[in-house]
Amino acid sequence: MSARKIERSAAFPTAPAAARQTELTLAPEQVCIRKSGVEFLSATPVATWTEMTVTLQPTRGAGPLQCTGVVVSCQGNRQTGYTVSLVFTSLSQQTQARLNEIAFA
Repeated sequence: MSARKIERSAAFPTAPAAARQTELTLAPEQVCIRKSGVEFLSATPVATWTEMTVTLQPTRGAGPLQCTGVVVSCQGNRQTGYTVSLVFTSLSQQTQARLNEIAFA
C-alpha cells in the first residue's frame, strides 16, 4: 500500500464564475406581493433555484424594502411571458412585518 500527496490544483480545478446579473424594473401592477414572496411577469425565463435580490418600493410608508429570495417556479412561454415565483429567504422580523403590511394593504 502506498500513499501520495495529491496536488489540489489538479484535483479541483477552478472555473471562472460567470455572473449573470439581470435588473428588472416593474410597475406595481405587474407584481403580486405575498406574505412570503412575490410573483411577477418576466419577458425572459429565470432558472429555478436562482437567488435574486428584490427591492420593493411601497406606495406609502417608509423607504424601499430589500429582500433576498430564491426562484421556486418559472412557467410560461416567449409569446405570453414567464410567471416567476420568488420565495424570500432569511427575513428579519422587522422586514417580515413590513412585507405583511404591504401584502395585506
